Amino acid sequence: MISIISVNIYAWLNACCQALFGKSFDLFLSPISTSLTLGAAAPPIPVAPTIHPPAGLSTDFVTRFEPTSFMFWLEMFGIFACSVSGTVIAKHKNFDMFGCILVAMIAAISGPTARDIILDRYPLFWMVNMNYLLIITITSVGFQMFCNPKSSHVDGLLKLFDGMALAIFTLIGIQVAQEMGANIPICILLGVLNILFGGVIRDMLCNEIPLVLQREIYVTAAIVGGILYFVLEGMGVTPWIKESLTMLTIFVIRMLAVRYDWHFPDIGLVKKQTL
Repeated sequence: MISIISVNIYAWLNACCQALFGKSFDLFLSPISTSLTLGAAAPPIPVAPTIHPPAGLSTDFVTRFEPTSFMFWLEMFGIFACSVSGTVIAKHKNFDMFGCILVAMIAAISGPTARDIILDRYPLFWMVNMNYLLIITITSVGFQMFCNPKSSHVDGLLKLFDGMALAIFTLIGIQVAQEMGANIPICILLGVLNILFGGVIRDMLCNEIPLVLQREIYVTAAIVGGILYFVLEGMGVTPWIKESLTMLTIFVIRMLAVRYDWHFPDIGLVKKQTL
């Protein structure tokens, strides 16, 4: 009975591995032939097979790991974060359903659109891939249904997703400009523009003063992250580590500025007189 069950399990695993990976399932590191011929010489002493460590534990893991879909999913999450921030602020201003969707779309795609127009990069990304607009619409409708605009957590939620979008879109803007052959200062500038443009239009539509026009530590975080990106690149750091550290630096600086209320000092030399 046990042998029948084990044979069936082995056959099922073999079929699954064949379908998924194109290779058969093998329970042993190296197959050993069990057939012996009468009168033949004694079989040689088997040599212990060399056991290689799993691929994830090898010493070259750090320099080898670079998932091809990393930037795609990162960009999708950036679109999601911008959609959330746009929807939250529009809902807080009592916009209707289509108004919230419009603000979410403007917040998510205005910056990358301005970047692509400056770089003469056509066709525009959201015109050839409808997944962007679909994600924005679904995200906006979902948050309109379940987000309470009068909740005390709305402001914190807005700043959290705004910080995520700042980190992701700055990195994407830098990399796109770099692929188009722009020099380092222009890459950093377009990385900032990639998130800044949409945020400014979003705030203006919602009758808010844009963050960039205030003394918020916002653009500074993106610039510091952009400089770190090229410093790490000059040091030859593995791409995915360089990208992760860049985003983490931007996000941490922005969140620390929000948490501890960091602002730029007033550089005016004339003292303000109280009336």
